[in-house]
Order: sequence, then C-alpha cells, then structure tokens
Amino acid sequence: MSSYESRGHLLTEQVNPESQNLDQMSALELVDLFNREDQKTLEAIANARKELAQAIEITSAALKQGGRLFYIGAGTSGRLGVLDAAECPPTFCTPPELVQGIIAGGAGALVRSSEDLEDRAEDGKEAIAQRQITELDVVVGITAGGTTPYVQGALLAAQQRGAKTVFISCVPADQVPFAADVDIRLLTGPEILAGSTRLKAGTVTKMALNILSTSVMVKLGKVYGNRMIDVAVTNHKLHDRALRILQDLTELSREDAALLLEKAHRRVKVALLMHWKEIDFETGDRLLQECQGNLRDALAE
Repeated sequence: MSSYESRGHLLTEQVNPESQNLDQMSALELVDLFNREDQKTLEAIANARKELAQAIEITSAALKQGGRLFYIGAGTSGRLGVLDAAECPPTFCTPPELVQGIIAGGAGALVRSSEDLEDRAEDGKEAIAQRQITELDVVVGITAGGTTPYVQGALLAAQQRGAKTVFISCVPADQVPFAADVDIRLLTGPEILAGSTRLKAGTVTKMALNILSTSVMVKLGKVYGNRMIDVAVTNHKLHDRALRILQDLTELSREDAALLLEKAHRRVKVALLMHWKEIDFETGDRLLQECQGNLRDALAE
C-alpha cells in the first residue's frame, strides 16, 4: 500500500458509531463507553487463540535451540514490544539479548513521537541486519494497521535470513495480507477516537504479548507451578517475593528461607533443588545445567 493511498477502509481507521458524540459526553459516560469497548479485546484474544498457541510453540522451540525473540514495531506498537522485552530479565532472569524490542527511531522514540520513521522499510531491514538475525531466531512484527513499511521491511528481511516470523495486526487478512509463519489478527473494531490505535488496539496487543512471552517462559522451565522461580532478586520487593516462594513451597521459616537463598547465591530455583534433594549449591547448579534449567526434570534425576 502506497503511503499516499487512502487507508479509510482499514478496520482500525473506521469511525465507531458508538462514539459519534464523543465530545458531548460526560466524564462518567466516557468511562462507561471505554469499558464497553474494551470488552472487545477479550473476544479478539479468544478468536486468535490458535494462532497465539502456534506462536508460543514456535518461539519456545526456537529459544530452546539457542535462538532469540525479537519484537519490532513503530510508535505504540514498538513501545509495547520494548516494554514486554524489558520485563523479561527481572521476571524470568533471562539475559537481555534473549528477548529484544526494536522500535523505529531507537531509544529516543520511546519517549518522543517519531512516527514519521515508520514509513522507511529500509530502516526495518537494517535493524534486522544490525542484530545479525539468523534461522534460529523468531521475529514478531507488530503493526496495528498492518501497513507499516518499517515492520513489513523487517519481517521480509528476517524471512530472507531464514528466521521464523509472526505478524500481529488489528486488521483482517483480506484488508492487509502478509505471509508469515504465524498470522495473528486481533480484531477489536474501530477505535472510540477514530484511528487512535493506542486504545483498544494497544490494549489487545499488550495482552497478546503478555500471553506470548509468559507462556514461552513457562515452556522454557522458568516457572514451577505458577511461581516465578527464576525471578532476579535485585531489590527489596523481589527479595521478599523470593523468600515467600521458598516459604510456600518448602514450609521453611522466613529466616531459614533467607539462609537457603543466600547459600543458593540468591537463585530461587537452585535453592529449591538444594532443599528438596539435600545437595549443595555446586551439585544443584550442575544438575540444573544438565537439565537445561528445568526444575522438574532436575528433581526427577
């Protein structure tokens, strides 16, 4: 689609009949309208459940083989990808390079609008080249309206390098077709403020990324039950959470849990293995490495 062609037919650009008198609504009417419209994000996720599951399977398999996960987007879409990537290291103790967010315009675009840069497909291609993306990697392109040249250029470049690609958009495939390994369409309808895709489209995108990254980490053994056993203990809040995980799963006192955590070099997963198998840190650490960090597998050894 040329940048000069009309985009009015796109679902994300259409006018929402429920908000025709938006500028005449009371504050309470505005809140109620947003609440009603935001219900559509849940339906959109449900309708894309199979594609989301496919993306989870592909991504977890790639990361188990040494690959990386990249999100790429412009504007709100790019910021959401960077946000999700940035939250993986503290939550799952992953290295920063494992999940990366790429936004048109770089770090400066996170706090200052640079939407004009989304029209440069060659910049998207260059971003893929700079990160030396290979056939082991997965690249998730995020574009609410589906037409962003920066994202499409990046995905095409990633495909040429043999990487798996995921396309996330909020318009139907017949409006903007794109060939990717997984095609996720999150259809929430026209925005309350016509064309403002930071609203429902942004919300549903954040929901989808939450599901994708968290589920991938579950598949990678970063979770035991529903506990974040790979949490990075880097502040008081996370230290407290680590202690509570140990207390809940081992029935140790808080003091004994604290001693165990220190013996395990502040690694909750190792601490649990040490306690349950009655082994020292070096043995537990080695056993986890042999089991690719999967606690249940290590316990079964």
